[in-house]
Amino acid sequence: MDDRVAGALSLPEDWPAHPDLSLALNRMGSFDWDLDSGLMHLDRPALDVFDLRPEEYNDRPADLGQRVPEDEGARLDTMLVQALEAGQESYGAYFRCRLRDGSLRWTHTQGFIRRDADGRPRRILGIVRDASQELADSVARQELDEERRRRTSLVQATSAALAHARTVQDVIDVLKNSRGLAHLGAANIVMGLLEAGRIHLVAEGPEGSFVPGTRYTKVDERYPMSEVLRTLTPRFIETPDDFARSYPELWGQISHLGVTSAAYLPLIAQAHPIGALGLLYDDRAVFAGDERNLLVSLSSSIAQSLQRAMLYEQEHDLAEGLQQAMLPRRIPEVPGAQVAVRYRSARLGRDIGGDWYDVIPLPGGRVGAVIGDVQGHDTHAAAVMGQLRIVLRAYAAEGHSPATVMARASVFLQELDTDRFATCIYAEADLTTGVMQMVRAGHMEPLVRDPDGSCHKLFVEGGLPLGLSAEFGSLDYPVSTVELDPGHTLVFYTDGLVELPDTDLDGGMRLLTEMVRNGPQDIRRLADQLCESVDGYGGEDDVAVLLLRRDAVPSPQPGGRLRQHVAQNDPEALSSARHMIRAAVRAWGAGERADEIELTADELITNALLHTDGGAIVTIRILAGGERRLRVDVEDRSSALPRRRDAGDAGVSGRGLMLVDRLADVWGVESRGGGKCVWSEFLIPERFERPGRHEPPAHHELPDRRDRGGRDRGGRDRGGRGGAGRERPGGDGAPREP
Repeated sequence: MDDRVAGALSLPEDWPAHPDLSLALNRMGSFDWDLDSGLMHLDRPALDVFDLRPEEYNDRPADLGQRVPEDEGARLDTMLVQALEAGQESYGAYFRCRLRDGSLRWTHTQGFIRRDADGRPRRILGIVRDASQELADSVARQELDEERRRRTSLVQATSAALAHARTVQDVIDVLKNSRGLAHLGAANIVMGLLEAGRIHLVAEGPEGSFVPGTRYTKVDERYPMSEVLRTLTPRFIETPDDFARSYPELWGQISHLGVTSAAYLPLIAQAHPIGALGLLYDDRAVFAGDERNLLVSLSSSIAQSLQRAMLYEQEHDLAEGLQQAMLPRRIPEVPGAQVAVRYRSARLGRDIGGDWYDVIPLPGGRVGAVIGDVQGHDTHAAAVMGQLRIVLRAYAAEGHSPATVMARASVFLQELDTDRFATCIYAEADLTTGVMQMVRAGHMEPLVRDPDGSCHKLFVEGGLPLGLSAEFGSLDYPVSTVELDPGHTLVFYTDGLVELPDTDLDGGMRLLTEMVRNGPQDIRRLADQLCESVDGYGGEDDVAVLLLRRDAVPSPQPGGRLRQHVAQNDPEALSSARHMIRAAVRAWGAGERADEIELTADELITNALLHTDGGAIVTIRILAGGERRLRVDVEDRSSALPRRRDAGDAGVSGRGLMLVDRLADVWGVESRGGGKCVWSEFLIPERFERPGRHEPPAHHELPDRRDRGGRDRGGRDRGGRGGAGRERPGGDGAPREP
């Protein structure tokens, strides 16, 4: 049957075609290279590949030099030698051929090596062909593959960047700053969020493009964002005419921006529209199918990121509102000092912390300053912080000593039945004298900046954090007494200010010290700068800052008071009390009688510690009245009154009340509900006449200031105040030393 069919058909005369014809139709030529003679025959199609006429080639490879550039020829020769020496049967290469008009064309050659019985190469048969179209197609395929990879990479990179966006502004910044939009050629973006049936414009596009009245628009208005949210379908605008025809009102406001096209995409998350995105172009006219698919895919990632950001902001606002509600609404004015407080919330959504500060007015013109941090970063920490701040404030306002305030706060925290502990530092300051009594519960030590800008850490002996001290029965908090001179600034802070990423605690302290040293003199600006620095260093913990600067020393006012508890067998507390008295005497202008006052107070404190059970409470204050008098009170829990007794010639005790009687202008004893108070008063003249340089002060000689009749040297009767041999009302006889 095949024979019949073949016989019935009329075949071409030159069928089957000569191999030269088949090669020529495929833009190929052949060559035959005799290696012994060096002659290379090229057929006519091969000459056409090299753009040579027959008369321009005489079968010598050297004649091809006019068509093959020198560097290409050297590369081909090297490849051929390697193939011959390696015993290969074939070789192939792409090279450039220079045409008659001087242009270059890519060419391909393939050769087959024939060898004799001994393996020596004798002849090479091969082809040459025009490879320009092949390579062009290959480049096009590569570019297409590269474009696909680029678009895939674009979606992946943008999605990865959006995964770290925490706020709506973060999402906008990612889109504006990402290389993806630049690759797509978008000049800028506009974005609107759906809020209560209206579209809130949160990204305005290029500078100067804001259209008045479009900050909030309705979904049914004639705007592209409104349209895509109504239809939930992307809108691609490919010409200015299309833009002007579809949205004439908007186009009339932005036509001067040079927008040539735009893509508006609905932002849909979990099947609910949350907003719309607009991409504005200034050099594009057509959106190909792949580009449209890419933008739709990208809008899905953007919508999910926006939804996360919106939920984050809602939770963060709720948590920050709770935190702010727990902090003091108002910081009271502090006479004699400047105060600045700041709180910077954590940057982790609802993971706020338990940092707090407080400034507490105290009786006698004193002030309490406290800063602390409850363990943890959640709303529970903030709730615990609020309760702890309130009770600590209440304990301080009741007049308890700093150590007692801290101990009671620790017990309270333990009784809350929470697993949280808190670090805290509490300072009670008399700004008239500058004396500050500090208690530290596991918190970081404060800094002090001098008026000249130098800054150093202030050593404050510490105890266990609040809650832990009660749990382990270690409620005896040591009290450190320091003096804050006029112009000095005390810097309290929480650990979020020094615990920074990629920086150890020592490095964080060095950075903080440097910032305080070089910071502005105004403490409010300094507080702002300290909090802002945390963002610069990438800190993510919340931060509380309290700055207190003592002003110039005011004139002593009646009612100023300092108090300290001195426990038995606590030499540090006794030393601290002496330090407090010395500082108060100097600050209140009683320096001329400093030795008398210190010695009298020391005798009264020592008597209380030696002859009673429990410690003593020492209070020093300025009394109101016509005369300026300084009073020292020493309270104890014993109802037994001090009695005079004869020390004898060799006695080592019994002289205490004799010293008190000779040094104090007036002294006495008052019964108290739980014990007694032994007090002494000293007249402080408005102005002393200081003795000469080499003349010792008269009071160093311990002069006898009283006569036996119960009068001071001025002849005034001391009966109303009590004194040696006399008691204040309520006593039962002359005071006697035990």
